[in-house]
Amino acid sequence: MTYKEQFIRFMVDCGVLTFGEFTLKSGRKAPYFINCGNYRTGEQLGRLGEFYADCIADNKIEVETLFGPAYKGIPLAVSAVIALSKKYGIDASYCFDRKEAKDHGEGGMFVGKKLADGEKVIIIDDVMTSGKALRESMPKLKSAADVDVTGMVITVDRQEKALDTELSAVDQAYEDFGVKVYSIVTMEDIIKAIEDGVVEGREYLDSMKAYRAQYGAAK
Repeated sequence: MTYKEQFIRFMVDCGVLTFGEFTLKSGRKAPYFINCGNYRTGEQLGRLGEFYADCIADNKIEVETLFGPAYKGIPLAVSAVIALSKKYGIDASYCFDRKEAKDHGEGGMFVGKKLADGEKVIIIDDVMTSGKALRESMPKLKSAADVDVTGMVITVDRQEKALDTELSAVDQAYEDFGVKVYSIVTMEDIIKAIEDGVVEGREYLDSMKAYRAQYGAAK
């Protein structure tokens, strides 16, 4: 299997990707649901980090530092930076932000690598729904240094248009910030994995495709 197929099976095995009928925050009725909170063990986080590293290497994204937005992005960035070193020999740094700036000790908004002008930074997050993490991260990063955000890596691109635009959150992020968002897999990859028997769920194929036809973002 490709690393994308392995990741889809991994999500299903971890209970992160499930099929059925779910009401999303947007009010849409979706035939699948992604709950990244179900990654709970050291082994799972270790494997998840490897998939992030695979995506970074596969897309040849330049990187010196991985940034994990607090709080969800912190363990993701840590697992990914370890995997980059162990699997690909890329000894990158990592950092994350505080919700509130510290005014004692070393102080500041960031923990980990002190960012420098021109530094190549990748933002690590789980699933992009509205692009909120990127919108909040960019001014924080730029306030620390004139960094070069070479990309953002997420687990799944839903390829779904937002409520107020025909663009997906991923495409809107590029239009707003010039930051390319890379995903380990897309909704189309998940549909193909079901079709190819990588994971169970053929009974949901019709509803998956109908949902994609109705809410899929324009390309």
